[in-house]
Amino acid sequence: MTLSEQDLRHLRRCLALAEESLNAGDQPFGSMLVSAEGAVLAEDHNQIHINAIFHPELALAQWAGEHLSETERAQTTMYTTGEHCPMCAAAHAWAGLGRVVYICSGKQFAQWCNEWGLPPSPVKPLAINEVAPDVTVLGPVPELMDKVRALHMRYFGITQK
Repeated sequence: MTLSEQDLRHLRRCLALAEESLNAGDQPFGSMLVSAEGAVLAEDHNQIHINAIFHPELALAQWAGEHLSETERAQTTMYTTGEHCPMCAAAHAWAGLGRVVYICSGKQFAQWCNEWGLPPSPVKPLAINEVAPDVTVLGPVPELMDKVRALHMRYFGITQK
């Protein structure tokens, strides 16, 4: 997997959005939707303290469905700190969005939570392509994964041993 400098720049912005989410008292997930030309169309972060299903990927898929043509949606890239959960993967596919580039896989996040003694997620950590087989997916991105892990450790109050 080869990421462009633009891909890495957008993923770093997702990390900043995830930190904004953490600073607002929410789980640190950040996402953005980018056009084929590289323009940022919309961005968001987790807000499950307001609405239990307010994941940024779901919100961006809904935004795209309201604001972009079918052709424009198909040419987008969704950048995100964490691989889509099954709900967000389905929304991505139903909205007809383009590729996904993520830093941390759902399985990796589940493994961390298990290591930290946290209860399992109510949703199985399926890979995006298990839910949406035709979506082009790039990830994980090992060089940024420690930053994602550190944000989640802060959220859960986990100290490095």
